[in-house]
Amino acid sequence: QVQLVESGGGLVQPGGSLRLSCVASSRFSGFYSMGWYRQVPGEQRELVASITSIGTTNYPDFAKGRFTISRDDAENTLYLQMNSLKPEDTAVYICALDLYNFGSKTRTLWGQGTQVTVSS
Repeated sequence: QVQLVESGGGLVQPGGSLRLSCVASSRFSGFYSMGWYRQVPGEQRELVASITSIGTTNYPDFAKGRFTISRDDAENTLYLQMNSLKPEDTAVYICALDLYNFGSKTRTLWGQGTQVTVSS
């Protein structure tokens, strides 16, 4: 059982930056995808960014040019660099890990989330 623990959230002014971290409790091998999601109370959870074990990244339009996902395999850590933050970016940001076998997803693991608040 791999556990994911996020950190780095907080209060930031519009236009500011934050870097979120997600540490996995153990190493894993094979094909996988890791990503960041965000959720506002009462609204649907949405993808912020993802990266696969072969380095392919994916961003929705609202994140392109502002957010960057990266990975440090030696430290079992996933990062999300967020720049030019807007009030509408306020949400709980959640780390996720998808594991695959024979081309199909076998397990999805979620972290507990870290709060990001963008306000003056």
